[in-house]
Amino acid sequence: MGNGTGKSMGTGMADDVATGENDGTAGAGDGTASGTGGGTADGGAAAADGGAGAGAGRAGGGGAKGGAGIEELLAAVREGQTALVPGLLEPLDAAARKVALTRLKALRAEVRAGKWASPPHLPNLIRSALYVAGAGCLPTAAAAASWLGARDLLMWEKDGALALEALGDRDPEWAADLAGRLAKRRAVAENSYTLLHGLVVRSGYTVPPTDGYVTAWTWHITDDRLVERLREDPQTPVLVAHALAMAEPPERLARTLGRRPQRHWPTALRTLVGEGVLDRARVLDVCVSRLLRGGPVRNLRLPLEMVRLLEPDAEALRERIPDWVGIASDAPSLVAGYAQDVLTELASAGTLPVGALAEMTAGVLFRTEKKLVRAQLALVGKVLAEEPGAAGELLPAVTEAFGNEDTGVQERALKLVGRHLPAVDAEVRRELAEAAGMLSPTHRRAAEELFGADLGQGTAFPYEEILPPVPEVQRLAPPATTVEELVAQLVVRRLSEEPAAFERALDGLVRHAHRDRAAVAEAVREAFPRPRWEQEAHYFTYETHGIHVVLAGLLGLLDPALVDFRRTQGPGADSCLHQGLSGVLDARLWEVAGLVGTDALPFLLATPTWSTGAIDPAVLVERLREYRDAGVEPAPADLAQALLRVLRAGPSARRATEEAAALGTPAGLRLAAWLREEAAVGATVRLLPRDEDRTPKRWWLADRIVVDLVEHQAVLAEFPPAFQWLGGALEAAPRRCHHWVEGRAQWAPVLPADRELLAACLLPALVHCAEGDSRGGTEPLTALAETDRPVGRAVLLALAFGLGCVDADDRLRAVDAVLVLAARRELNARRLGTELAWLVVEGAVKPNRLADAARTAAATGAYGTVWAVFEAMLPEVLAPARPVRGLGEVLAVAADCVERCGAVGEVAGLAALASGRGSTQLAVQARRLLSALRQGADQPLTETV
Repeated sequence: MGNGTGKSMGTGMADDVATGENDGTAGAGDGTASGTGGGTADGGAAAADGGAGAGAGRAGGGGAKGGAGIEELLAAVREGQTALVPGLLEPLDAAARKVALTRLKALRAEVRAGKWASPPHLPNLIRSALYVAGAGCLPTAAAAASWLGARDLLMWEKDGALALEALGDRDPEWAADLAGRLAKRRAVAENSYTLLHGLVVRSGYTVPPTDGYVTAWTWHITDDRLVERLREDPQTPVLVAHALAMAEPPERLARTLGRRPQRHWPTALRTLVGEGVLDRARVLDVCVSRLLRGGPVRNLRLPLEMVRLLEPDAEALRERIPDWVGIASDAPSLVAGYAQDVLTELASAGTLPVGALAEMTAGVLFRTEKKLVRAQLALVGKVLAEEPGAAGELLPAVTEAFGNEDTGVQERALKLVGRHLPAVDAEVRRELAEAAGMLSPTHRRAAEELFGADLGQGTAFPYEEILPPVPEVQRLAPPATTVEELVAQLVVRRLSEEPAAFERALDGLVRHAHRDRAAVAEAVREAFPRPRWEQEAHYFTYETHGIHVVLAGLLGLLDPALVDFRRTQGPGADSCLHQGLSGVLDARLWEVAGLVGTDALPFLLATPTWSTGAIDPAVLVERLREYRDAGVEPAPADLAQALLRVLRAGPSARRATEEAAALGTPAGLRLAAWLREEAAVGATVRLLPRDEDRTPKRWWLADRIVVDLVEHQAVLAEFPPAFQWLGGALEAAPRRCHHWVEGRAQWAPVLPADRELLAACLLPALVHCAEGDSRGGTEPLTALAETDRPVGRAVLLALAFGLGCVDADDRLRAVDAVLVLAARRELNARRLGTELAWLVVEGAVKPNRLADAARTAAATGAYGTVWAVFEAMLPEVLAPARPVRGLGEVLAVAADCVERCGAVGEVAGLAALASGRGSTQLAVQARRLLSALRQGADQPLTETV
C-alpha cells in the first residue's frame, strides 16, 4: 500500500475526527457521503476546503503519473474487474486515493441511479469493485466501516479477501477498530467473515464476539476437521460460549447428528471439554443459563443436548437448583420435563430442600401440561410420605392445581391435600380452605366434607355473561405529509401484513409522486440502495414483493409491455379462490406501477375510509368529483376496488346514490348503479356427497366443498379481468389449493362490504388449515367479524373450521372472531353448533382442537355462549354407536360451562353415555355434564366475597 495512509489513519482513529469522517461518510441511509473537504496528504499538503483539498491531492499524487493511475483504477472499476483493484491501488499515495475516492463516490451514485443497468450483470460487478476500491481509499476506520458495511456494496464473500489486500499495512489498532465496527453489524459480519478474520489475525487483537461474527465463524470452520479446527483456534472458548448463549443458535450448531458425525457440534464440544480445551463448569453454566432464559423450543435444543452430553454429576446439579426450579416452571415442555427429572432425582436422593421443592411445585402446577402436573403431584406425594412434617410448606403449593382446567387434576390435588391435612396447623388449614374456592363446582361437596367450617360460604350471584367490548371502527389516518414521513412508512418490514398501514403508504406514495416524482424517486433510491427490481420484475407478485412493484415503476425499471400484461391479467376458470383474491391485489399494484407519478393518477379512489377496509359512500363521491374537475378518468382496477369497498347500506348510501348520479360521469353513474343493489356480488356454499369409490381416508372436505359465485353481469362486463371471477367467471367445483400463500391479512379489505362472500372465498384455505398442516388461514377472520352485513352459512363455516385449525394461533383468532360476533349480537350460536357437529363427525374438526378453542373462549367469561354452541352440537356428535375419539375433552369443557353458567336441559344421547360403566374421561365427563345439567337450576354459581 502507498506510504503514509496508515499513519494518518492512526491519528484519526480514536475520535473519528472531522478530517477522516468527511472523506468517507455518506448520505442517505447507507453511511457514505459525497464530501471531499478536509484530509491531509502524506506529502504534507493540506487544504481548507474541498476544492483545495482535491488540488493538493493531485499534486501529492505524483502529477500525470498519479492521474494515470487513478484513471486505470476507475476504468477497472467501471468494467467490474475487481481482482485488479488491489494492484492498481498499490502505487497510489494518500492524496491520489483522496482524489480517486471522490470519483468512486460519483460512480457509486450513478450505479444507484440505474445509469449502468446494461448489461444486467454489470451493476453488481461494479458494486463489487467499488467495495474493494473504497476500502483502500478511505482514511479512517469509521469511514471504512461505513463503506464496507453499506447495503448497496456488500455483494460476495470473496470480495473480503480482495478488500483485505486493498487495505494494505494499516496499523494493528486501526485494523482492530475496523473489525470491531463491522462485527457489531450482524448482516455485515455474517457476509464479511474473510475480511473480519483477516483483520483480527493482522491486528493481533481479540474481536468482541457478536452474533454475526460467531455465526459466520461457525459456517467457515464446520467441516470434517471440526474438532481439530476448534482445537487450533485460540478464540474457541470465547466464541463457543457466545454461540451457546445466543437467543437463536447458529444453524450449524443446531443441526442434528447426521451422516457426517464429525461435523456434529455438540459431540465436538463434548470432546473438547473432555480434553480440557473448554472448561466443563463454564460450558454447563452457559447452557443452563440459556435454558433459564427460555424461548422457542427449537432454540433450546442445542443447550439442552449439551447439558445431557456433559452428564453433570450430583454436585453440579445441586449447585444449580434455583436454575432448575426456574426452568421447570417456565421453560417449554421438553426442557421443563428434563428439569423436573433432575429435581426429582435430587429429591429422591434427599438433597432437594423442601423450600425449593415447594417453589418448584407451585411453578409446575401452574402449567397446563397434564404429564408434568401429574408427575409433580406424584413427587410431592412421595416426599410427604417420607417427610410428613413438610406438609405445612408443600400443601399450599399443591393448591395451585385447584385452578387447573382439568377436573381430574383438581381431584388428585384435593385428595393429596386431604391425606396430609391432619399434619398442618390451623393457619395453613385456613389457607388451604380459602384456595379451595378455585375448585370446579363438581368438587364443591368433597371440599366441604374435607374442610368443614373452614370452607367459607360463598355468596350466590346470578350468572352474568362476560363478552369483549364491541370494537370501534377507526377512521384511517391521512397519508404522509412529507416525503421523509412517507419513506419511513415504506421501509417498514412486513408492511403488507398491516392492511391499513399498507393502504395509507400506497396512497401517500401516489400523492407525493404526483406532486414531485423526482424527489420521491431520489428518496426511494436512498432508502432502497441495492434493489434488484430490474432483474426480478417478471416475478413480482403482491405475496412476494408487496409495494416494491410500485417503487420499481416509480424508478422507471419496468417494461411497459410487462406492466400492461400484468395489470390486465385475470385468473383462469379453474383457479383457486385465493388466486382470485391475490390477483385483485396484484392488478391494483401493477396498475399503480404503470401510472404512478403521472397526471393520470393524482390519488387513489380505493383507499379505505375505515380500518375495516370499507369506504364511506360520501367520501367516494367526493373523490370522483375531484377526478371530474381535474379531467382525469379513473384507473379501471382502482375504481373496481373502490366499488367493492363502498358501503351500500344506510341513509349515507342513499344520499350518495343521488349525488353520484348527479356527477354526470360514467364513473359516477356506475357508482350510483352499484349503490342501488342490495347484494352486488355474492356466493353460496354446498357440500358434494361422498365418493363411495374412495377409501374413508380420502374423503377430504376440500374435495367436496363447492363455492358457487353468483353471476353478476355488470362485474363480468365492466370490471377488469382480475375482478371478473367475482361475477361468476370461475367454475363451480371443489378446489384443493396447495399454493404457499402470504399476505392473507390483505384478503379481507378486498371485500369489506360483503361479509358472506369474503367468508366463502376463505373456506378452501381454512379447510386446509383444519384438515392439513397449513397455517395462517384465519388472519382475515378478525376483520370479517368487524365488518357489517348479515352472518350466513359461509361465515359460520369459516368460524367452525377456524376453531378446528391445527395451529393454536389460528384457533385463537377464530375465538376472537366468535366473541366479537357474540358481543355484536350477530352470532347464531345454535347454527354454529350445528355446523360444528357434522364437521366433528366427518373428522374435519378434531375434538381436542375444538376443546382447546372452546376452553379459551369460556375462560374469558363467555361460558353461556360456549354452552349454547355445544348444546346444539352434542346430540349429533353423541349419536354414533362409537363416539368420536377425544370427545371427553369437549364434554369436560361443556360441563365446566354448565357448572358456571347454571344452564339446565337435556342433551339427547348424554344419559345413555353417562349410564355406562367405566372410568374413561368420556364416561366421567358425561356423568359430570349430566349431573350439572340436572342440578344447575338449584345450584347457581357461588363466588366468595
